[in-house]
Amino acid sequence: MSALKRIAALVVIFAIGIPVGAQSLSDGGATKTITKVGTTSAQFLKLGVGARAIGLGGTFVAEANDLSALYWNPAGLSKISGGAVQFSHTQYLANISYNYAAFGVNVGQLGTIAASLVYLDSGEMEVRTTATPEGTGELFKKQDLALQLSYAKALTDRFSIGTTFKYIREQIWHSSASAMAFDVGVLFTTPYQDLRLGASMSNFGPKMQMSGRDIIFSTDPTPNQSGNVEIVNSEYSMDQHPLPLMFRVGLAWDAVSTSNHQIVVMTDAAHPNDNSEYLNMGIEYKFRDLFALRSGYRNAFETDGEQGLTMGAGINLRMDKSTKASFDYAYADFGRLEQTHWYTFNLQF
Repeated sequence: MSALKRIAALVVIFAIGIPVGAQSLSDGGATKTITKVGTTSAQFLKLGVGARAIGLGGTFVAEANDLSALYWNPAGLSKISGGAVQFSHTQYLANISYNYAAFGVNVGQLGTIAASLVYLDSGEMEVRTTATPEGTGELFKKQDLALQLSYAKALTDRFSIGTTFKYIREQIWHSSASAMAFDVGVLFTTPYQDLRLGASMSNFGPKMQMSGRDIIFSTDPTPNQSGNVEIVNSEYSMDQHPLPLMFRVGLAWDAVSTSNHQIVVMTDAAHPNDNSEYLNMGIEYKFRDLFALRSGYRNAFETDGEQGLTMGAGINLRMDKSTKASFDYAYADFGRLEQTHWYTFNLQF
């Protein structure tokens, strides 16, 4: 057990101790801050999944107990009994379609295994160039996906650990980039009134680099000379960009827990490698496990952030002793960028 505690402590230490994703430079006595915003690839991996988690302000690291745990904290998959499927959809900002589908099953003493797909589609957009700013008549899309395979196991009645391996692919028109990455998480229920502590590290992997026929062109290296090679096939030198590495530490506390009413209070601290640290907060009220009301606040203290208030609700429908369906909805405010609406369907059997 001491070894397991050391593993959990290391994850927490890493999440708290990694340097901030910005640096300061001195220029003639004036201090300038250089942030790393927009310097990572696969930005869709930062959007979150599951209407319940979004309605709680993204505070799900210590509460993760459904299939959205593949994203927030894979150790939470150990809370699933039997089998489960989940489907989630949101029409994100700028009319971007963002979807999530997952399947998982508890295999007893062996633990829980699950697989999921995260898929983003920008919809068709016009191709514009400096020569034809009104459009060339061609259309292109941006499409991103992540295929994930997760495993979690409860090592004791209070301590769980999990990991996710994922294949990530980004595509813009005829160019694409791909990489393999993994997540790891731990979940610990303390002896104090079922206070839960969760920690996770997401998207640890190599850098991504775009390639494809869109970056290939032909040029004449010596246009002022004749009699030599006039057409040389070339390609633009594309930079490599790291994945959006994320460390999260969270707490979840059952403030009220009776047969009819339950109130859970949650908070998460997040450290991304391409922005400032921020804090998420959430609260959930449940009545007899029939319906739930949720509220939260995302990305508090983030530098120049637009995210903020979230709200949500959910309803559970028990079909028989072993089968239960639930529907969740979430609203997320994005300030000047308006808002998004999230919808999730869960089936447990």
